[in-house]
Amino acid sequence: MNSKLMIDIGSTYFKVAREGEIEQYFRDFNRNIFDDLSGKCADLLKACRPEDIHICSSANGGLSTLIIGLTNSFSLKYAINIAFNSGINIIDTVLYPKIEQEPVPTEMIDVVIVVGGIDSVENVFDEKLPAYLEKVNYQNIVYVGTKKSVPFLQEHIENLVVLENVISDKLKIREEALKTYLTDLYQADIMGKEDIKQLYGITVNQIFSTPYIVNRSLSRISEHMDVADPFIVVDIGGATTDIHYSRDLVNDNILTDSGYDRLVFKKLGVFKSRESLVHTAKNNEFVFELLEHLNVTENILEEYSEKATRTLMQLAIFLVLYKVSKHHASYIELNLEILNSIVLTGGITKVLTQEEVDDIVLFFYRKILHFHHAPKILLDHNYEIWTYGIKE
Repeated sequence: MNSKLMIDIGSTYFKVAREGEIEQYFRDFNRNIFDDLSGKCADLLKACRPEDIHICSSANGGLSTLIIGLTNSFSLKYAINIAFNSGINIIDTVLYPKIEQEPVPTEMIDVVIVVGGIDSVENVFDEKLPAYLEKVNYQNIVYVGTKKSVPFLQEHIENLVVLENVISDKLKIREEALKTYLTDLYQADIMGKEDIKQLYGITVNQIFSTPYIVNRSLSRISEHMDVADPFIVVDIGGATTDIHYSRDLVNDNILTDSGYDRLVFKKLGVFKSRESLVHTAKNNEFVFELLEHLNVTENILEEYSEKATRTLMQLAIFLVLYKVSKHHASYIELNLEILNSIVLTGGITKVLTQEEVDDIVLFFYRKILHFHHAPKILLDHNYEIWTYGIKE
């Protein structure tokens, strides 16, 4: 009887799961992804039919988006929410009433999202929008705002994709159309990356982004781990750090059918984003006290050693919690005071011990929140959370 073979292509490791067993393989960067995977897992791949092989990937870097919205409270917030939960990296957001003063991104943008107003609202956008977009280097553009602005935008913006407004007349988020478009765009991006494209030689199933799959798994975590709502999953990888969280940890006006959301910190990885992580650490007012607590000096930030890597991983945990706390919320403020469980996944679970993680989280709760206890902390040592989502 055939069973599913599940593969996660990461920026540092391959993870291969079958019949409850998970193996990890450090990537050989001198070989392309397909050849490396085929060499290390040849017997497994031969034993499975293409329809039984399911793959997710974060190795192609994901898609980047610029979001232009009418208001922070609805249009930008809704589009940001959908983009994050679709596995998309947000480069910047632009508040349309201030668009003439907003800086233009210098890097290539994979997709621009334009949003604003419920369908009964008109005269939302004018010539300022196409004038701004002329300066932006982007590949795709999608509009998910008021219907009454569609004729004007289609006349002035080439290759505009128009989808259902993400804001309903009752101010509820409608995410399915935009989420489908973004996941399909990710698929198209994969097909343009030769390394990933070759993987369709072994599977007939769609390859999804890993963050999207992890987010989809959250509703099933309690079936496998002893977590209590509300909880967060912190995925610290080589290039980025993601937080997947229960929606009852936020106070906002988003009404959605999903109970979980995602937030990504693109510059908080331990390996590929190391320099950015070190820079962020040096500019945090509490980090030097934290280093003292860990019995190391600031020189550790310049070292390349096993101890330095462990320290950076601990710093990443502290910094990502700090960035969603009420003291320094970046886009989302989570009510960490009511948090019951923290699940850590990603590469750090293979390096840090339970004691090292407990120590850093307790330091954060005592120093930043003035609590003398911390939530229950669970380590996804097998890095299996992604398998719960890819099974669906």
